[in-house]
Amino acid sequence: MAQGEPVHFPGDGVELTGRLYRPTGPGPFPAIVLMHGCSGMWRQDGREPTTAYDFWAEHWRGRGYVALLVDSFGPRGEKEICTQKKRPISPARDRPKDAYASLSWLTQRKDVRAGHVHLMGWSNGAMAVLNAIQPDAPGRTSDGPQFRSAVAFYPGCAQIGSDYRPVAPLLIQAGAADDWTPARHCEALAARSKDGKPVEIDVYPGAHHAFDGYGKVRTRSDVSNAASPTGWGATVGANPTARNQAITRTTAWVAARDR
Repeated sequence: MAQGEPVHFPGDGVELTGRLYRPTGPGPFPAIVLMHGCSGMWRQDGREPTTAYDFWAEHWRGRGYVALLVDSFGPRGEKEICTQKKRPISPARDRPKDAYASLSWLTQRKDVRAGHVHLMGWSNGAMAVLNAIQPDAPGRTSDGPQFRSAVAFYPGCAQIGSDYRPVAPLLIQAGAADDWTPARHCEALAARSKDGKPVEIDVYPGAHHAFDGYGKVRTRSDVSNAASPTGWGATVGANPTARNQAITRTTAWVAARDR
């Protein structure tokens, strides 16, 4: 099926939507929840997921995972929040609830292996990932279903507190040339995260924000950027070498934690 199957499921005070990519066969399969960045999940026509998100969902489906792309913005009346100085949807308060609503919905499916659901996100969605695997994350209960592991592509680690204690193993993928969510903050986060589950990080030389995508490297002057002296503007674009390395690394890392 093209770009997955449209799905609807209950969230916390909102009906969430998304696309489900399901392997052939009855299962049960491991699963992965995918959380988009601040530009939203959809292409400009609003009909299909972006090329990058569709790639990752198909990638996981091809390796025997049920992949769920979750739209956090459309159900709340937003298309994107990158260009908004005061963002109406929070990766700390709102989107972790979406992650756990997705987890709950997936674990109730007969074709999903309970206890084998992972979490992955990009940029703003990666911030949601970091927040979702904290002990007191919104939407999380200690006796409810838990994520088996988590992957965060270029999150804004500067916004995470010094007492970070993840409740699931975490892999961070970052670009050394990222001027929107600088990798140094994630390196510091990984170094100080000693009390919770292990945190690993790879930093790819010459890679900018969205290095695993397909767009040409360019400057976006319209985006809000806390790391910029002016508060605006960031460099984004693909780095094919880093993308291929990150695909290999992420695939192997998740698979190793799914045994």
